Amino acid sequence: MSCAQTIMDYGLRSLGFGERLLPRSDFTLCQQFTLIGSGLIWNLYFAFFALLFGFFLATGLALAKTSTNPWLRKPAEGFIFLFRGSPLFIQFFLAYEALVMLPRAGVEIFGFTVATSWLTKAWAGALIVLTLNTAAYSAQIFHGALMSVPKGDIEAAEAYGMTGWTKFRRVLWPTMLRLAWPSYTNEAIFLFHATTLVFFSGFPAFQQRGDSLYYASYFAGQTFNPFIAYPIVALYFIVSTLALIGLFGIVNRRLNRHLPGAARRIRYRPQVIR
Repeated sequence: MSCAQTIMDYGLRSLGFGERLLPRSDFTLCQQFTLIGSGLIWNLYFAFFALLFGFFLATGLALAKTSTNPWLRKPAEGFIFLFRGSPLFIQFFLAYEALVMLPRAGVEIFGFTVATSWLTKAWAGALIVLTLNTAAYSAQIFHGALMSVPKGDIEAAEAYGMTGWTKFRRVLWPTMLRLAWPSYTNEAIFLFHATTLVFFSGFPAFQQRGDSLYYASYFAGQTFNPFIAYPIVALYFIVSTLALIGLFGIVNRRLNRHLPGAARRIRYRPQVIR
């Protein structure tokens, strides 16, 4: 089988398209690159939607934490402390065990039966856990940025007659993003790498349609050689991380377009210890 045919057969296998059976023998480098790359689609899915939903949730949590109302501030502080204080790996297991306990027939809410079985699937349950986790870390970053907004900016906005939502939308939120973006870039990279933990969590892969680590583990187990499949995963993640840094760098330059050129550049400083 040619490499082009292998890509046609297995390129979208993780999404349910193409060949249903995994190769059993005579594994080629093309097969490993193709299937692991196919599984990477799920890692990108988890990272994209967790960052998307988590961003807006984190913004709300950061605002709640800065509120003087204890009914808003205390729950936000508790949520952030809970998800930042516990390991992500444990959160996956606890979430899966909790979701499994829901009735298979569904839960009745206001007279309507809402199905719950889909929550135990990785595409939904694991995404919820990743979203809540990154929202907690991002909220702490955004909260620190909100506290660092220069008072002069706030006073200038008030001098122009801005109040409430207008002041937040035109002054506080853009300044918060500008200050928080380098740290938030690190959080996005960490989250993308953390998507590999889905493979080890209790959420099962559906019909052998797993992520990149699922296929790497399969090839390593079949060939008894982990020094091919796992470096392929690492290579895919390195390339994807560089693309992620590039995208966030574009946003950073947009946020800081009013500053001198040197101040607009974003420097990637990986967090060795989180």
